[in-house]
Amino acid sequence: MEQRIPLAAKLRPSSLSDMVGQDHLIGEGRPLRRIIESGMIPNMIFYGSSGLGKTTLAQIIAASAEKTLYKLNATTASTGDIKDIIGELDAIYNEKGVILYLDEIQYFNKKQQQILLEFIENGKITLIASTTENPYFYVYNAILSRATIFEFRPVERTAVEKAVKRAFSFVETDGGIPVEVEDGVCSHIAASCGGDVRKAVNTVELLTVCKVGQEKISVTLEDAKALSQKSNMKYDRDGDTHYDILSAFQKSIRGADENAALHYLARLVSAGDLPSVCRRLLVIASEDIGLAYPQAVSVVKSCVDAALQLGFPEARIPLAEAVILLATAPKSNSAICAIDAAMTDLRDKEVGDIPDHLKDSHYAGAEKIGRGQGYVYPHGCKNNYVRQQYLPDAIKNAVYYRYGENKNEQAAKRYWEEIKKNGG
Repeated sequence: MEQRIPLAAKLRPSSLSDMVGQDHLIGEGRPLRRIIESGMIPNMIFYGSSGLGKTTLAQIIAASAEKTLYKLNATTASTGDIKDIIGELDAIYNEKGVILYLDEIQYFNKKQQQILLEFIENGKITLIASTTENPYFYVYNAILSRATIFEFRPVERTAVEKAVKRAFSFVETDGGIPVEVEDGVCSHIAASCGGDVRKAVNTVELLTVCKVGQEKISVTLEDAKALSQKSNMKYDRDGDTHYDILSAFQKSIRGADENAALHYLARLVSAGDLPSVCRRLLVIASEDIGLAYPQAVSVVKSCVDAALQLGFPEARIPLAEAVILLATAPKSNSAICAIDAAMTDLRDKEVGDIPDHLKDSHYAGAEKIGRGQGYVYPHGCKNNYVRQQYLPDAIKNAVYYRYGENKNEQAAKRYWEEIKKNGG
């Protein structure tokens, strides 16, 4: 039986002008395009989600530079595979040189990456590696320092829609069968693929392959929706997307944009990631709202407890309540700034010993060694306050907490200024 070639493979672009998306890299006058056109190809790392054109661009680069292309996938390749390719280099003469395309480089361990270094540095190979994970977290510094990183972005919907229409047209021409596509199909596929062109083309193939052999292929919007449902949301609890969404979630609440915060909450809820949402909400209540509205953490804790007890789908309701409360609450980061400043001093300075009058004196013999002597009990003084030294001598004048500009903290500031100005 003849092996079937996937539609995405048949439609793989062979030139820069055929590629869809990544205009920020390969558009006219853009840095990577100028590099490719110069023919002077450096070691590179392509970083981005699947289906954005990383492999395709590597093939185009090799062809345009007239270099021999070797391909390895780090998920299955071994040290022996690398050595086999290196061994072939001396047997093959290529005046233009060799490109090794290493897919999913994050799966290579340090030793495997070190094997590549020698041959990268002596110029025997040019490395183009790709990864779906942040290379600064997963690729060793020795490789990073010898490569230029280019980030691939999800393809815009309008560009994906052009690729979808081209795919339907190709199916019609290649199969010699009329293809009728209902209005809205192409735009729906483009919107639901999450910027992944390959996923969009695969959807076209699924919609048409089962109807090959008929006199006419009819593609309905209902069929398209059935095959592409939920495919527009990429989420990996251990990957970059997880942290990017949580980052956007917290920054939206911090920025008092309740609508954006609800959008990112919806992403997290759709992914079923209840623990991450709950933990982040508790962090935000203290880090970003803090002393401007100190009761917020209690309310959020109640919402989190309710969400954990309810589970999805009902958990979305108390979570939304917490998000709206935090986003619309007054903001203060005075607490986190204060503790971080104190910890910085502890790390960077010689802070000294605890003053003797503050040390524990509830044991026999404490008085003989000066423990607790001179301490004044504040509750026996006017307004429950007395001026005395609490910090170690080395940092006795340190100021860590600075009152926020919000109503709650300013009220506390006025209260204590009035009391302290007269020493109690």
